[in-house]
This record gives sequence, C-alpha cells and structure tokens, in this order.
Amino acid sequence: MVRSAMRPSQTLLVVMAITLAGCSAPGDPQARGPDNAASDPVDAGVVSAGGGAPVPDASPDPASAKAASSPITSAASADRTLLSCAADIGGAAADRLAKICRNVSPATRPPCNVANSCAIMQDEIARSCALFDGKGEPMDGCGPDPKSMEAAADVVKRYYAALNARDYDTAWRQWGNDGPPNQTLDRFRAGFADTRSTQVTVGRLTPGDAGAGSVYQTVPVQVEAVSADGSHQRFAGSYVVRRVNDIDGSSADQRRWHIDSARLKATQ
Repeated sequence: MVRSAMRPSQTLLVVMAITLAGCSAPGDPQARGPDNAASDPVDAGVVSAGGGAPVPDASPDPASAKAASSPITSAASADRTLLSCAADIGGAAADRLAKICRNVSPATRPPCNVANSCAIMQDEIARSCALFDGKGEPMDGCGPDPKSMEAAADVVKRYYAALNARDYDTAWRQWGNDGPPNQTLDRFRAGFADTRSTQVTVGRLTPGDAGAGSVYQTVPVQVEAVSADGSHQRFAGSYVVRRVNDIDGSSADQRRWHIDSARLKATQ
C-alpha cells in the first residue's frame, strides 16, 4: 500500500487506479516469471496487480472510497442497473451478436440474449470457440485464433465493456473463474460504486513470453474513467494476460486467456 504523505488529489488517483485494475495489489508483472512474482514500491497513482505475491489489502472499502471521492449526485449513484446489449449497440446489432452466440455455444442454456450485456455474449462466443480450437474448421462467428495475442487483447476489451455495462460478474471472471487475487465478487462490485464509465484503448501488441507451461501476453492500454460526479481521470499502463499451454491435464478454462496482473499509472 502507499504509505507516503500524499495530497488529496493523489489519494483519489490511487483509489481510481486500484479500482480500474480490479482492486488488486502490488507486484510488477513485467518482472515476474511464471512461478514467482517480484514486488516493488508503488508510486502515487500507480497500481500493479500480481497473482501469487504475498501483498497487503490494497482495495478501499466502500466507505473510504466514498470519502476520498468528490460529492456524488444521487441520480448518478443510483444508476447501477445492467446495460443490455440491445440498449448498448442497438437492437439489430445485438440480435446479430446473439445469433452468433447461439450458433457457437454448446451450452444447453447459453447467455445469448439481447437483454444480457454484450460482454457476456462475447465471453460465451470466445469460450465456445476456444473449446473447438484445433478440432476442425473454425465455426462461423469465431474471431481470431484463440491462442493469438489479438484474442488476449480481446479479454481486456471485454473487461472494460463489461464494466461499462455494469456487468460486474462478467468483468470479474475475466481474471479467471476465481476473479482477481484476494477479491470477492461483492467487494469487486463495490469498488466501482463511484465509477460512471470507463473506456480503454489498446496499444500495439508484440509477441508474448512463454515459460513453465504458460504463455504471458502484455497488453498496453490507455484508460479514461468518468466518476459519478462527472470528473475524468486518465491512466496508462498494461495488463498481462495469461493462458496455460495445451498440456496434458489442463482444462479448457485454463487454456483460455485471462487477466493475470495489471499495472496502471495516472497520467493527469
């Protein structure tokens, strides 16, 4: 945690950065190997989230987050309802996405419904296409190679799409089936209580690194967040997305890309 004396504005930046990175904790993903994690000091406005490193609890509770933020309008804070895919991108586009989802999903009751968020349908499409990886021709509607760095970047895009739709369950699961390190779903959701919207821009991708049975892909990002009171914050940094190689005994979920760690720094 940051223990140095900081101005109130710096404190807010740290709170926002922790929230955007999944309310997780220090550890430099660029310096870590597959089987260990090297932690480093966290500067004001910087957060890094590294799975596996023994770290302090870096996420604010709802009361302290509210105290560190600007006053919130009641209308903004009350808008916590799910944004449906139909409302998000329009009925026709949502119908097309739902049709693709139903076409590729092997689930008996897939979440391919325009009343759900676009992110959960995109997640189901990615999950389903990954299940058929290497087993014949790709199905209609499947996007990039599930092992590609573009598919890794899609996880980060899907994470922010889910946050914007207030679909915190889908966002939480982009970190894997157990969510971000040391974060329950309820606590993760509470971390976004004062966030109105977020937008991510993914930078240029370069091939990732492999080791000890896993592949790690760095995804550079720029993020703009809008608080409930309308104020803007901007961050730059990267996510590290990970998947397990196709080794004996690995599950389909393990072979899917998921967010492993994040490092974001406030830029203003």
